[in-house]
Amino acid sequence: MTAPTPLRPTVSPVAAAAVVDARAWSCIDVISDLHVCEQQPHTFEAWRHYLDTTPAQALFILGDLFEVWVGDDVLDDPASAFERACVECLRRASQRMSVHFMCGNRDFLARETLMQRSGMRALDDPTVLQLAEQRVLLSHGDAWCLDDHDYLAFRATVRTPAWQQAFLNRPLSERLALAREMRSESESRKRGHTPYADVDEALASEWLTACDCQVLVHGHTHRPATHPLPSGQTRWVLSDWDADAMPARLQVLRWQGEWQRIDLPGLDHHAR
Repeated sequence: MTAPTPLRPTVSPVAAAAVVDARAWSCIDVISDLHVCEQQPHTFEAWRHYLDTTPAQALFILGDLFEVWVGDDVLDDPASAFERACVECLRRASQRMSVHFMCGNRDFLARETLMQRSGMRALDDPTVLQLAEQRVLLSHGDAWCLDDHDYLAFRATVRTPAWQQAFLNRPLSERLALAREMRSESESRKRGHTPYADVDEALASEWLTACDCQVLVHGHTHRPATHPLPSGQTRWVLSDWDADAMPARLQVLRWQGEWQRIDLPGLDHHAR
């Protein structure tokens, strides 16, 4: 039996989506799906080097910065030196450029403490980026993958305040153990080459029209590409990051009067 198609989200609320005025910035970077974690030190080092050297005046992180985020109280755990190192990288970057963060499906439990300690500014999903000559819609993208029925059902549950409060009330040790299980499942999915569902383009076009935007930029699917949409609209899909891949995947989408993909050089660790 064919699974029923999920109801489409209503379009009308997005007409009032939050807007970030980016007209004062001449160089803007957009990244997502870094999945930084202690088990991927080369990706973390590449990300840290990027934060210290990018010429961008503003950075927009569109979700899944972390492989998993079990709650802001992890920052006060003596054993969580890696998470505090990540926050220090972000805090240092925030002192010289405007850093914006949109949660994804791996780090939707990020809260005010993370924002305050890192200096990042929280973004709604979606958010409109107002450039000099165009309006760009930013999203993580997971909510628009209508063919991923199991994930959307899971998402509807874990995004409720009741579920999140119950999860955050559990001991940190339990939440960290669950995080390890999630990472193991994620690695199994990668080894099995299970494809990610893609964003529904008809729905994406509806959101773009409702928000008076010409360009959609999103992550989540790990399928970097540029797709033309009806009425002259365009969908830019961000790459995930993996410094250990051959070749390394360390890509930034940069705005400097036009959009361009920047492939960062990988750190020289393969020879070591």
